[in-house]
Amino acid sequence: MKLGVICDGISRDLAHTVDVMDEFGLDYAELQFVGDKEVGDHSPAEIAAIKTLLDDRGKSVACLSRHVFAGMNAANRPGDDLHTTHMDALKRVIEMAHVVASPLVRIMTPKKEQILWGRNGAELWNVAKGAWDAVPPLIAPAVDLARAEGVTLVVETGNGTMVNSNYTARRLIDDLGAKDALKVLWDPANNCWCHERAYPDGYEEVRDGYLGHVHIKDVLVDTPRATLEVRRMGEGQLADQFQPIAEALRRDGYDGVISFESVYHPGNGDFEAGFRQCVGTFKAIFG
Repeated sequence: MKLGVICDGISRDLAHTVDVMDEFGLDYAELQFVGDKEVGDHSPAEIAAIKTLLDDRGKSVACLSRHVFAGMNAANRPGDDLHTTHMDALKRVIEMAHVVASPLVRIMTPKKEQILWGRNGAELWNVAKGAWDAVPPLIAPAVDLARAEGVTLVVETGNGTMVNSNYTARRLIDDLGAKDALKVLWDPANNCWCHERAYPDGYEEVRDGYLGHVHIKDVLVDTPRATLEVRRMGEGQLADQFQPIAEALRRDGYDGVISFESVYHPGNGDFEAGFRQCVGTFKAIFG
């Protein structure tokens, strides 16, 4: 399968990251922060330099991953100041995507309200009324822009966002009628926080044409204690699920990129060292 890495998880020095990618035979670069800037904030000259570096080294861009719509909440509305700021950033990222030939642009969703739907009394006493209904109108202009620009958006399943499971990601796409322009960026480790089991439960939600991109890392979540620990790959709670996920992706002909997300360090803050401890397992399972 097509394997890549979120580059700034190794280093914000893209040239160094590409050296490491060559060392481990990874062909797809997912760009989030390059140098001191997030994608969407680089100048035309900087973007041209990024493209030249990647082209010269034979690397394709898998996804441009800015935190579009992250930090918004249910009180925000389309066209307000914060929404306009995020839409303007998305436009800049899409412009960069055209230059570097990125097929995908990531978006996020607003901050999470815990209980969105309920029954038998919960709908009255526990549901955050209107919270979910506020989300599709915020995302709809982004979908319209993506269609007009000929790019595909991927919405990430995030830890603290309204879309925090494959179920909610699929529901957002269906509510928008946007399966043509919006796909799921599945991060099964993030979904652990809401206790959506990655395989088979999470996978079954997105296997039918909803899956656009995948992030891989391993974690241990303790929701009652509000604690998240990133683990060396194969030593967290996804250890027994990575292989079934990989087999299902192969079986069903997934042709997107699987990006390793290098957010583990071995206790010393050295994320490249953490990457080096995990990448062998990542390649063995998904390669």
